[in-house]
Order: sequence, then C-alpha cells, then structure tokens
Amino acid sequence: MKKSLLLILAIIAMLCGKNVCTHARTWTKSEVIDVIHKVNGYWQSNNRAEVRSFWDNAAYHTGNMEAYFLTANPEYLAYSERWAEYNHWMGARSPFPSTWEYRRYGEDHKHVLFGDWQICFQTYIDLYNIAVKDKKNNLATSEQSYRIARAFQVMDFEVASEMNDFWWWADALYMVMPVFSKMYKLTGDEKYLDKLYANILYSDSIMLDNETGLYFRDGKYVYPKHTTASGKKDFWARGDGWVLAGLAKVLNDMPTTYKHRDFFEQKFVRLANAVAKLQQKDGYWTRSMMDAEQAPGPETSGTAFFTYGILWGINNGLLSEKKFAPVVNRAWKYLSTTALQADGKVGYVQPIGEKAIPGQMIDANSQANFGVGAFLLAACEYSRYLKE
Repeated sequence: MKKSLLLILAIIAMLCGKNVCTHARTWTKSEVIDVIHKVNGYWQSNNRAEVRSFWDNAAYHTGNMEAYFLTANPEYLAYSERWAEYNHWMGARSPFPSTWEYRRYGEDHKHVLFGDWQICFQTYIDLYNIAVKDKKNNLATSEQSYRIARAFQVMDFEVASEMNDFWWWADALYMVMPVFSKMYKLTGDEKYLDKLYANILYSDSIMLDNETGLYFRDGKYVYPKHTTASGKKDFWARGDGWVLAGLAKVLNDMPTTYKHRDFFEQKFVRLANAVAKLQQKDGYWTRSMMDAEQAPGPETSGTAFFTYGILWGINNGLLSEKKFAPVVNRAWKYLSTTALQADGKVGYVQPIGEKAIPGQMIDANSQANFGVGAFLLAACEYSRYLKE
C-alpha cells in the first residue's frame, strides 16, 4: 500500500513537472470578481471622479470600464460618466489646430496631439457605445455624438497628417493605439488602422530592440547609449507593460482580415515570450527587467499590465496555455497576496516616471491611479480565464 502511494505521488510529480498540472487553479471566477469589487470600491470611495483627463487618471478609467463590462456594476459606469462630464469629453482643450503640439512632453492644453491627452478617448468611446446601445432609435445616436466629437476632431486631424512621428515614447502605444482601433470599430473605416500601423513603424524605428523584441522607453534609453549601472540593457517594466497591454487591446478590436494583422500578432507573441523569460520567481517583474539590482524588489503596474496582456493572449488563442499558465499563476499570486492590501489598496506601484530609479523605495502604501487601472485589467482578464 505504501509503495503504491509513493508510486502515485511520483507520477503526479512527474506530470506536474511536464506542466500537465498547470490547469489546477485555486481561484474561482466569483472570487476574482470579489477582488475587483474590493479594489475598485476602495479606490472610488477614496478618490473623487472630478479630476483632469490626463493619462494617469485616464489609465485608471480603462481598468474601471473593463470592470464595468465584466460586472455591470452601475457605480463604475457612473464614476466614469462623472469624470467624462467634468472634462467636457475632451483631452487637451485648445480649439486652434495651428497651435497643437506633440513633439515634446507637455501638460498644457496646447498639447492636443500629445498621446497622454488622448487616452481619455478610449473611455469616451466606450461610454458612447454604452449610451447608444441603451437607446433604440437613431435620434439617440445623434444625441450622444457630443461624447466622441472631440475624439473625431483630434484623431481625424492626425489621420490626415503626413506626419507619423506622434509616438516617440513607449507609453503612447497604450495611450493611443487602442483609440485608433476603437475608432475603426466604431466606423468600420480602415484609415484608422492604417494610421496606427504607420505610426507604430516610426515607434519601432526609434525604440524597438530587434534582438529581444522588447521596447526601450524612448530614444534616450537605447543601448548602448544608455545602460543600467552594471552595463546591461535597461528595459523599463511599466514601459513594456504599456506596449503589451496596448497590443492586446488593438488586436481585440482589429479584424482578422486586416492586411497588417499578422504584423501585430507576431509583435505581440514575440514581446509576450520575451517578457515571460524575465519574470522573477516570486511572480513580479523588476522595474529594470534585465537588471534586478538596478531597482530591486517588486513593482505592480508593470506586473499587472504584463499579466493582463499574457492572459488576453491565452484567452484569445495567441499564446499557449500550457506554456504561459505558470507565468500567470505566479503573477496572480503576487498581485493578490503582495500587491493587494487587506483594505483594497493596491501597493508597490512605482510613482510617475520613465525609468527604473536606483534607490527609489516603494512599499505596500505606494498606490497610484494607473496602477489600480492595471490591476483591474489583469483581474478582469483573469476572471475570464477561470472556470467556476
């Protein structure tokens, strides 16, 4: 009897070593949804909706909207509605296209073409679609058009432009790529996908590391011009998280028949594989992905964006569950047991920045709006991955 038991245990261990046991899950869909409510309830109870439409707040709302789509919680919808109304359904507000800027960082209202002011359009389009779906006549569609009027004005201006150098930092690939794919889905006009493709080719020319498939945050950080303190390539986790998550969102909207679909799929798969190789054993990714000592310890925003992107890839058949399930399980363990605090706070989020900063300390109280948004994205996609 004892020998039989030992034999059974040995077989189980062997199978698990071959990843057969990667399907074993300790979470249920409803338990993950409870986590979503806990996190989002904490955030909305402690932060007013009436804040500006710049990227950090807008990134939270991309997660909030995903939580609404999953749970249909009316409080989530109302929160994003209040935010959009407060901002008059606009990003940067300059009315004069001749003054619009984008080639340098800017938080003023002349930077209409700067992607950090455009991510808000993702949520405005979602809110428009919800409002129109709730109505049953054409008049309702025209009544709701104010929600997307500014998005059309700005994005059509870019589409008509001969310039393709709008996205010169990695973050923009999350901020704006999904705006173009949502515009396509809204209109059926491939001009938005074509401009998206032209713009990312420029981004690739200045930020993509052809050796790994990873992205440097921007041209300042390209190796060997820039290195970590120990001389390694310096890939910033949140920067590459923006890219992987942005690609997932774009592919979710892009038709399989689109002429450049393979380009985006191959980029997504290569990036996901490169990211997975750099995960730490405790489930997180360090701020400098190839050099853990540059800024040691866990970081949540990059980890959550990676988790969302990889889960989306599994759920949509672009990534092998057998290969990536262990990556997801480790990441979710970190997110749900280390990043998530007992009161619903999401900690260990690196503050606003653009690189891994040696000596910068983050802890359980290090929370940020965009980090909560990333956590919600990951949790929503994880719930879709799980079976009751």
